[in-house]
Amino acid sequence: MIRQRIAIVYHSGYGHTGRQAEAVTAGVEQVEGMEALLLSVDKVERHWDDLNAAQAIIFGSPTYMGSVSASFKAFQEATSHAVLASGYLWKDKIAAGFTTSGSRSGDKLSTLIQMMIFAAQHGMHWVGLDLPPANCSSTGSEEDMNRLGFWLGAAAQANTDEGPETAPPASDLATARYLGRRVAL
Repeated sequence: MIRQRIAIVYHSGYGHTGRQAEAVTAGVEQVEGMEALLLSVDKVERHWDDLNAAQAIIFGSPTYMGSVSASFKAFQEATSHAVLASGYLWKDKIAAGFTTSGSRSGDKLSTLIQMMIFAAQHGMHWVGLDLPPANCSSTGSEEDMNRLGFWLGAAAQANTDEGPETAPPASDLATARYLGRRVAL
């Protein structure tokens, strides 16, 4: 069986976004015939060919000061030479994104928009969540997927006084798995 590959390219400053990346990876691998390539942005330089060959790329970054992290931004800028100047190599690939911050909003929407624009600059097709917002009525719960109510990608909240072993919560990780599976399908 020929396996299709989806790359997950992410940065994680404190481990919370790393847990989210692992959940996205697990979601991709739930789909028969799909495999995930999990890459931290500090390892991308050795994997441009793998990214170019992937059918989809899912981007992940913590939200710092209303934006992607500096490390993720450095990866984005490196694609100018490695991908765009080399022939628009990611044109028509599927793209999606995820992010984590300390507060419920934390300007995560700004980070997801930055990722979506980055994907558009590469000619990629963006996939958002097809989940209704949860926890916005009396029947909603903190345990529901998409508890923070984002559409552009998977958003997670990790309390700043908790480590990655307990944050983000299970519902946010389930949302990240859902996004990985959605892209894989």
